Amino acid sequence: MGTRDTLTTRGTGESNERTGGTGRRALLGAAMLAAGGTALGLSGTARAAGAGQGGGRGLKSLPVPTIIGHRGASGYRPEHTLGAYQLALDMGADIVEAGDLVPTKDGHLVCRHEPEIGGTTDVADHPEFAGRRTTKTLDGASVTGWFTEDFTLAELKRLRAVERIPANRPHNTLYNGRWEIPTFEEVLRWQDEQTRKRGKQVWIYPELKHPTYFRKLGLGLEERVAKVLRKHGKDDRNAPVILQSFEPTSIERLNTLVDNPLVVLLSSANSRPWDFVESGDPRTVADLITRKGLREIASYAQGIGPTLDLVIPRDASGRLTEPTTLVRDAHRAGLILHPYTLRNENPFLPADFRKGTEPDAYGDVFGAYRAYFATGIDGVFTDHPDTGLLAREDFVND
Repeated sequence: MGTRDTLTTRGTGESNERTGGTGRRALLGAAMLAAGGTALGLSGTARAAGAGQGGGRGLKSLPVPTIIGHRGASGYRPEHTLGAYQLALDMGADIVEAGDLVPTKDGHLVCRHEPEIGGTTDVADHPEFAGRRTTKTLDGASVTGWFTEDFTLAELKRLRAVERIPANRPHNTLYNGRWEIPTFEEVLRWQDEQTRKRGKQVWIYPELKHPTYFRKLGLGLEERVAKVLRKHGKDDRNAPVILQSFEPTSIERLNTLVDNPLVVLLSSANSRPWDFVESGDPRTVADLITRKGLREIASYAQGIGPTLDLVIPRDASGRLTEPTTLVRDAHRAGLILHPYTLRNENPFLPADFRKGTEPDAYGDVFGAYRAYFATGIDGVFTDHPDTGLLAREDFVND
């Protein structure tokens, strides 16, 4: 998730050895003991939310607040790899965001954070692809690198994934080169395999990336996604596949093609979805989160995925202020809210929850979870599912 979710800044925080090293290992160890489907805190959450019992179907079967592994367990493994997805499940994540979907030159759907893959693969180490490096305009921004639409699937399969933000996650570089780029079909097969092995339904939450951009290239995403879902029998309203996009018209298009749960992603209040820019629609995200805007979204989607700052804004110093009315207003419109993204490291946390000066040290993320859960959100995307599950356990049993 998160076209605009590319922060790589070096923030503030104490070193891992002083504040987070032992704690991080302890949390990870505790979560791994929960492998095999016994999510940390699930029983408490199920009691609190009235979910997860009796074999319910669809969105209502999920515990609340739902813990969503953002691009897998990307706090511990290079994102959008089967390794990251698998670890998220082993930690007990309720849903795995398996797939930021982008197309190849020959029309296959693959899982990458962006179509530009210079920062998430070892493509720069392949001299045979040096000539593919180019500059393109992506949603109005000039981007230089290598793009999935210039490679066949067979060519992309020669690459290996690497850590996207090594300054913040140096430990993840240990796994550079271990996993290839997965296709959407491989993810769906993996989902079925894990569901059988675990004896409980595994959920995924793919995002369609830059739909307008790809449609102009003749590589429309919505029809391709719908075709693959139909092939695998996962295109109905109770299917364990939630689809999301930052472009509302893409979600509207999907609503005519599949019956899956649909979610509109929302960036900063003053931003405009790119499909609106292309069509001349003057509305911003601020317009979409009015009561009128939310009712319109509810006519074709089941939820929204706002940036956390739309739920609780930050002041000029980066500290949390008072919650907005977004949660209340969205719920009144019949929409669920799954904001993004909580991460353990200091640079990604509100200033009031940071500790020390090191960019890869952990801050008081449990305090941040408490603040966001208290607003009534239905779930949250997190790079560290184990931490999210412990935070949920604290919250529902407090």
